[in-house]
Amino acid sequence: MRTRDQHLDLSRRERQILEILYRLGRASAAEVLGQMTDAPTYTTVRGLLRVLERKGHIRHEEDGVRFIYLPIRSKARAGPAVLTHVIRTFFNGSAAEAMAALIGSSTNVSDEEIRRLERLLEKARKGR
Repeated sequence: MRTRDQHLDLSRRERQILEILYRLGRASAAEVLGQMTDAPTYTTVRGLLRVLERKGHIRHEEDGVRFIYLPIRSKARAGPAVLTHVIRTFFNGSAAEAMAALIGSSTNVSDEEIRRLERLLEKARKGR
């Protein structure tokens, strides 16, 4: 049975490949390889794609003799679970501590982003 945190069991290379597939939407092993920095061999990329498929992160479609790989979950659906894990792991479960770290580490938070955060905080206050 898969858990909500199944995407957290990825190696650095597996995360890199998944990020490429999120960015491209769909790609062959050769296209993934072409997007990788400090790329491993083609055979390694194919093996990692099979591992990601076995773990339930991606699937493939056949296009003639090629396999085209695509993520199973949208990036928007996967993101909140990853963020929840990061908050739990690095910020003792405190969203406020995580937000403070994010804002404190960024020197270019726009006025519009600050207004959006204020609206989200106000909505959260009213929702309690």
